[in-house]
Amino acid sequence: MTTVLYIQAHPNDHQASYSVAVGKEFIDAYREAHPNDEVIHLDLYQLNIPHIDADVFSGWGKLRSGSAFDQLSEAEKAKVGRLNELVEQFIAADKYVFVSPMWNFSFPPVLKAYIDAVCIAGKTFKYTENGPVGLLTDKKAVHIQASGGVYSEGPAASFESGHSYLQKIAQFLGIPSLEGIFVEGMAAKPDQAQTIKENAIARARTVAKQF
Repeated sequence: MTTVLYIQAHPNDHQASYSVAVGKEFIDAYREAHPNDEVIHLDLYQLNIPHIDADVFSGWGKLRSGSAFDQLSEAEKAKVGRLNELVEQFIAADKYVFVSPMWNFSFPPVLKAYIDAVCIAGKTFKYTENGPVGLLTDKKAVHIQASGGVYSEGPAASFESGHSYLQKIAQFLGIPSLEGIFVEGMAAKPDQAQTIKENAIARARTVAKQF
């Protein structure tokens, strides 16, 4: 059975968020086209995602030195154990749907914390004498991003660092491609906001059926 991780990086629901509204339509269309697949909804604002801090570095260092997991401190065990759960869930999935707004030209920090949790050497990539090599070569990914202005093309494109960063991460992990679905320009053209949303939903539903 194919497993899809629907990764939501917005604190609001589909009624208040353009990105989540389009994401909901995407995943609804996906379920219709792939009724036997499992979809796991990860609301990053509701998840325990440890930051990479001194406890994590200390715990990882002890494990690399040969210590058993039960020899770690309680804080180290809690954080390192949780990070391992997140990366194992990520590896076990077949497809990823990232949903996020553009905040200050990038995405919310909770998504960066999640990316840090799943970019683990020996798990999702490995080091070789020719540099790092991604291990997720059989996965598929799509990113739905909403922004008030237009950043996927045109004069402001050089400021965009949310989708472009996720593209780099996908390449780093060996994921063949990361398709982008952009809901953009609603603040620049508020009179066209509903049309922009509807057009993005139509594209999302089309991409979902083929995803």
